[in-house]
Amino acid sequence: MIKAARAAAVAAATVSAALVLAACGGGDGSGSSDGGQEAKAAPAAGTQDLNPHPASDLKQGGTYKVSIEQWINQYNPNQTDGTQGDAASIIALLEPDLFDFDAKGVPHPNPDFLVSAKVTSTNPQVVTYELNPKAKWSDGKPLGVADFEAQWKALNGTDDRFQVANTTGYDQIGKVEQGKDEHEVRVTFKTPFADWQSLFDPLLPASLNATPESFNTGWTGRAQVTGNAWKIGEYDKTAKTITAVPDPDWWGEKPKLDKYIFWAMDGTAKVDAYLNREIDYTSASAAEAYKRLKKDKDTDFRVGARWDQVVLSLNGSRGPLQDLKVRQAVTLGVDREALAKIAGKDLPFQPKVVNNHFFMPNQEGYRDNAGSFAKRDVDRAKKLLDEAGWKDGGAGKPRVKDGKPLSLDYVMPSDVAGLAEDQAKITQQMLGEIGVKVELRKVPGDDYFDKYVHRSNYDLTQFRQVDRIYRSSSYQDYRLPQGRNAFGNYGRIGSQDVDKLMTEASRTTDEARQIELYNQADAKVWELGHSLPLYQRPQIIAIRKGLANTGAPGLGDENPLLFGWLK
Repeated sequence: MIKAARAAAVAAATVSAALVLAACGGGDGSGSSDGGQEAKAAPAAGTQDLNPHPASDLKQGGTYKVSIEQWINQYNPNQTDGTQGDAASIIALLEPDLFDFDAKGVPHPNPDFLVSAKVTSTNPQVVTYELNPKAKWSDGKPLGVADFEAQWKALNGTDDRFQVANTTGYDQIGKVEQGKDEHEVRVTFKTPFADWQSLFDPLLPASLNATPESFNTGWTGRAQVTGNAWKIGEYDKTAKTITAVPDPDWWGEKPKLDKYIFWAMDGTAKVDAYLNREIDYTSASAAEAYKRLKKDKDTDFRVGARWDQVVLSLNGSRGPLQDLKVRQAVTLGVDREALAKIAGKDLPFQPKVVNNHFFMPNQEGYRDNAGSFAKRDVDRAKKLLDEAGWKDGGAGKPRVKDGKPLSLDYVMPSDVAGLAEDQAKITQQMLGEIGVKVELRKVPGDDYFDKYVHRSNYDLTQFRQVDRIYRSSSYQDYRLPQGRNAFGNYGRIGSQDVDKLMTEASRTTDEARQIELYNQADAKVWELGHSLPLYQRPQIIAIRKGLANTGAPGLGDENPLLFGWLK
């Protein structure tokens, strides 16, 4: 199976500058549908649209071509530079995928890798994994306890030389040991961890996690060892294509496709590439794309309900945004309803503004925690800036403090166009009305994450966060940084109170209590001026008619073994 943060979906980024961070990425909201009718409600959680067909309906062979945002520089998904969604999606094809999500986002063991996986003790919590004895790495070694142990030690946070994106869950493990034989692994936790299925998924080879050097740089530019139905046949940096092909040593059901090609291209080129038959799939979640794509007679539109929120990130580690009151003023200066309305114009259903950092509006547990920050409030924003010492500079001029203007950099990829550029300009205008000058700064698309977002080299930027189906996976986004490691909290804003609540939530197996704790943490995240969730991005996919078992998976996963063309 392939995770919901799959390359084709993640590659929707710059149709609206919707740059994506997997389980970790901005852009799209509400309005009238095409044809002038009132837009329908967003699909409910559990909605997916994949054109399902059995293998017997499919041709053997063929190529599936999709676009991705940028050339992939880091293939280790657990390293701080490896969280870009396209990389995670490619890794999902290549590496052992222990658990798969059903349509409602519930994980189940993948029989290609696991005979079983279950909690075999609760005091202490012990999880026992029985591995498929056929499962092996491309170097011939069987999957085993050494791989689990090395991954735990690399990711548990005890050695800060490992540049880890997220330690959640791994830091609660007490020991990893072999079970009854070489195919059984027992993991014992020091404290209970509710989302234990999120760990070791994907499982990576012990050689990657062996040393800080192998972890940080060993998979730069390519995945060195694989262990799934696909391998990389060619990395072509000149053409910016990565071609996956079936691995002849694969022990499970053979893929129907001959090739799965990922092509890194500018966001502005994707719709044209699709209409020119150069790719087979693209996002139609932005109005300008949808209006063009719906005229194509060879296109299906597939709609799902993905965990996918567009976020305006504030960087509290530098400049004026180090001041809480300035961050709160910026939060109050942005009209999210207006941005959502622009994003949803001419789309077939109406996206919703999000007032929660941890839950989507159509998800169990969602609560509006935005409080006094829910609506734009220009007067209160101006008052906060007054209190922070930024003096009114007069109509159309930025505020001033100590002789310096109140100015912020809004960083975006150079290929941004359409919706995302419109939203950036409107945000610039909105904040100008409270006396904040916003400089729009375009940077090379291939550098956007690696040199700007991941390095906290911005004041404001918009990206998407996707597939936070395990609630604990959001911990990385809001936890306090440790030294140079920001984890996924690129704005470097946090508090001990938020960390304590998130940690307690991850350690309780009472779902109602979990939900309550995450909502308490969310209320504090709003007060911190950490980031501004804008809206749940619609999952509307334009895809070639005749392609089966792929499209809009919503909260679930797809099975790439069954991607293929109908006979």
